Amino acid sequence: MIQITPQLRILVAVEAIDARKGIDSLAQLCREKLAADPFSGCVFIFRSRRGTAIKILAYDGQGFWLATKRLSKGRFRWWPTGTEPKMKELHDWMEAQLAEHKTEPNSGLGKAISYSPHPGCGRGH
Repeated sequence: MIQITPQLRILVAVEAIDARKGIDSLAQLCREKLAADPFSGCVFIFRSRRGTAIKILAYDGQGFWLATKRLSKGRFRWWPTGTEPKMKELHDWMEAQLAEHKTEPNSGLGKAISYSPHPGCGRGH
């Protein structure tokens, strides 16, 4: 299970991906496009080109988790472009998405998500 904690760093890829990508391809994107270590414990979020699905990649110390949320109707309406104020906008977006597209109880994505810098994650690692 992916545990959301106050120390957890969440990185959102601003460019859409091919939704067919798996763990190895997404981990490679983390290194090449986000300049981040996929083994760092950060959570990485990717959006499909059509905007109908997101993929969440996380490493828990034993292996990778890959979760997919595919909408049966509609699209994720907003996605960060890299020019917005980061944390507040991301928090507001995630809250809106969770409210609009209700997740199953105990899905591990919880309603209260906090963001804070985490030294084990980010550029140059």
